[in-house]
Amino acid sequence: MGRIPGRLPFFLETFAQSSIKSHGSRIHPERFNSTSNKVPDMKAHQTREVIFSGIQPTGVPHIGNYVGALQNWIRLQELKKEGKKEMDLYYSIVGLHAITLPRDPLQLKKERFEMMCVLLAIGLDPAHCCLFNQDQVPAHSEMAWILNCIAPVGRLNRMTTWKSQIASSKNSNSLSEVDDSMLHLGLLAYPVLQSADILLYKSTQVPVGEDQIQHLELTKVLAKALNKQTKNKNLFPLPQGIYTRQSKILNLRNPTMKMSKSNPSDLTKILITDTPEEIRKKIKSAVTDSIESIRYDPENRPGISNLIDIYQSISGQELEQVQRRFQDKSVVDLKSELIELLIEHFRPFNAEFSRLVNSREDVEKIYLAGSQKAAAVANLTLSQVKKHIGLD
Repeated sequence: MGRIPGRLPFFLETFAQSSIKSHGSRIHPERFNSTSNKVPDMKAHQTREVIFSGIQPTGVPHIGNYVGALQNWIRLQELKKEGKKEMDLYYSIVGLHAITLPRDPLQLKKERFEMMCVLLAIGLDPAHCCLFNQDQVPAHSEMAWILNCIAPVGRLNRMTTWKSQIASSKNSNSLSEVDDSMLHLGLLAYPVLQSADILLYKSTQVPVGEDQIQHLELTKVLAKALNKQTKNKNLFPLPQGIYTRQSKILNLRNPTMKMSKSNPSDLTKILITDTPEEIRKKIKSAVTDSIESIRYDPENRPGISNLIDIYQSISGQELEQVQRRFQDKSVVDLKSELIELLIEHFRPFNAEFSRLVNSREDVEKIYLAGSQKAAAVANLTLSQVKKHIGLD
């Protein structure tokens, strides 16, 4: 799949593939004590690029989540560390979004903690980005309500994301099976909460996937409405999308569907915490076809093409390079080399993830500090809005 229409910022266009192998093994909580609690200089904050992105704590990410979102988070952090870009980075675990569909409370608590361990283990460093739990910053809920009061319901009804979320929760690929009786207000208003997440930090750019473009457009509509209502056209910038070239990673057993964490079959997905044995089993059982040669053809050979997409995304090679690599090889060769690539790529991550899961006190200190840092910025924005609408 090609790039989503829209301008890809030059700093992502030219930045080389980052690797967990390079970053993950260097993450230790003691590195975060010096600068992670520092609240941004708000005057400087408003003159720099501000990037916000969130991930739901709905289980350990699979490789589709990793290549579609988390790799970009790492790349942006590296650009900041190397001084190639002046920016403030806000990466949030969005627990309030996770409860728009029914969740087991104990499981959600566990997965919320594990998601923070994942973010640290892949190489995100609170000295260079703000890692926080959305639900620990009450301004998100208050800002969302203010935006709900100006959000056009018709526009929310026309959005497809709530339908796809319900379908995904039922492991269905058909939106036609979803009707309004399955819809709750929280899920319908999910994009408004997402807009609140973005606007609270006066974000200038947001990494978005294909299914989130309509949400970003809603955010712009709401930002314009608030700017007009407050008679301050500069109160909120209109956030632009950071679009990626990454291919969509598909279900290993049914490559007509996206890879999904909610699918009950473990063989359909590769989690980034999978052991070498689990990776071998899943790739070996991945659906391909009866043709022995290898050719990239997503329409007619989705299974083979999906494996090539995974190899390309993890290796960082261009698609043409990967096709040349396997043009004279067999499907067995492709699966074998992909297995080894995945095992080696995620080996340092898994070691660091295991260490962090057993260091709960250190991890809790990190995300509490991040939430305090985020709250300082969010509360200031919220107070500006409340002053303009008469609630100060």
